[in-house]
Amino acid sequence: MITWKKPLAFAFTCLLSLSLLTPSLNQKTEAFTSSNADTAMSSFVNVFYDAPAKYFYVNSDHQIHSEHAHGPNGGLYTDFWWEAQLWETVMDAYERTGSATYLTMIHDIYTGFNAKYPDMTANTFNDDLGWWALACLRAYELTGTVEYLNRGSYLFNQIYAEWDTSFYGGGIWWRKDSHNPNISSNAQKNMATNAPMVMAAIKLRNAYNDTSYLTKATQIYNWTKSTLVTSSKINDHIEGAGMGIIKDWDFTYNYGTFLGAAVSLYQSTGNASYLTDANNAAQYVINKMVSAQTLMYEGVNDAGGFKMIFARNLNRLRVQGGQSQYLNFLQQNATQAWNHRRTSDNIIGSDWLRPTGSTYVQSLTAAAGASILQLVPADGYTGYIAGNGAYEAENAQKTLVSGSGLINESTNPGFSGRGYIGGWNTNGTSIDFYVNQNSAGSKTVTFRYAAAAGNASRYVKVNGVFIANNLVFNSTSSWGNYGTVTVTIPLNAGSNTIQLGYDSSKGNSNYLNVDLLSGL
Repeated sequence: MITWKKPLAFAFTCLLSLSLLTPSLNQKTEAFTSSNADTAMSSFVNVFYDAPAKYFYVNSDHQIHSEHAHGPNGGLYTDFWWEAQLWETVMDAYERTGSATYLTMIHDIYTGFNAKYPDMTANTFNDDLGWWALACLRAYELTGTVEYLNRGSYLFNQIYAEWDTSFYGGGIWWRKDSHNPNISSNAQKNMATNAPMVMAAIKLRNAYNDTSYLTKATQIYNWTKSTLVTSSKINDHIEGAGMGIIKDWDFTYNYGTFLGAAVSLYQSTGNASYLTDANNAAQYVINKMVSAQTLMYEGVNDAGGFKMIFARNLNRLRVQGGQSQYLNFLQQNATQAWNHRRTSDNIIGSDWLRPTGSTYVQSLTAAAGASILQLVPADGYTGYIAGNGAYEAENAQKTLVSGSGLINESTNPGFSGRGYIGGWNTNGTSIDFYVNQNSAGSKTVTFRYAAAAGNASRYVKVNGVFIANNLVFNSTSSWGNYGTVTVTIPLNAGSNTIQLGYDSSKGNSNYLNVDLLSGL
């Protein structure tokens, strides 16, 4: 079950992440090489894989923790859709290396999963079933094992039976037990269920040479695009009575599944419009869901794996769609992930902009970092990745207190990226920018902001040291009119934390909307 779809659960995930990712010091940087990719994958397997059970643990400490106690053995082992993603991580490694070890693991994990879930279709979540359908069909393509094709075909047919036109003009329901939005808040149709089924249908079309699957893929895609896509923005789901309400939550996961569906149809038809759709989705993320060109932190639990799904499908767009312009972006993100690993066990955390902390890491989170190193050809670059120097405030991490505001907004015009951080005037709150630099030195950085309630002020702290106690942000004429303020700060080579915070004892006061940190 994908629990992140509930807003309160997602908010809890973001708050929890602050305690799970305490940075370690003296992070070492290395080149991203084939050897690094080998080490990342073998370390992931060593930490998370239970070979006798043929199954992955949820957590690196092999303990059950309440924030994600889902799955077999009370949550000791990963749940339904996590295991499908980790199975695909092993396939990523097998595609890169051709190693007999990973081939054996592909077969073993399937066996282990069936032992834990002898009846897959007892799961009421169609997106969970869909991830296994898609993974089974990929396993068939890699190994030729007919059992995987049969299982993928069976699961696809079970899910496609949930296609329904009685609400929202079509689409596959998220849950098999919730088909009426008039009586159930769980009745929704989402990107997570529909887009992967386009990819699965094309795989079945190729396997069986049966064009009826192309017809189904096109049908699902057309509904998904017309209902859940607004220009280049990929929305999460539709719910509610009548014509329904679109929920426009931004997750890299949704952009990845939609662009993956478009790539599959482009491969099958040669229709360039699908390539355009895929590029539009890719560019939205690359332009707006990054911090200095590194894929943004989205949280832990389910959200820890979102980047993996985006990167996997962006790489398909690069290779199968012939879009080489994405290679550098993917390589830089792979390098960031590797550079910020925990060197004691080479496990990669959920924020690729800062060092992985010393506490337990979840397997889905760690798989995202391991996977991108398998997907992307190594470039041998030695050094840090500073990116383009622009850090959108809405993509930064926030330190919150109860009732503090400090929310992502896009109400007032004139912002860059996807919006800005607003509603902010409470002690103990801050915006934390994780910044990487190629070399040590001083930089003059610029905050872009709006302050229509009058002059505001905040402190600036860099790597734990106060640089400015009461930096003044002069009043702007409206919330849609932006000003800038600069401050010179010292930065280390590699990882840095720039904190813009509120502390009334330092004279900090008034409301402030923050749009962007730049100049790095």
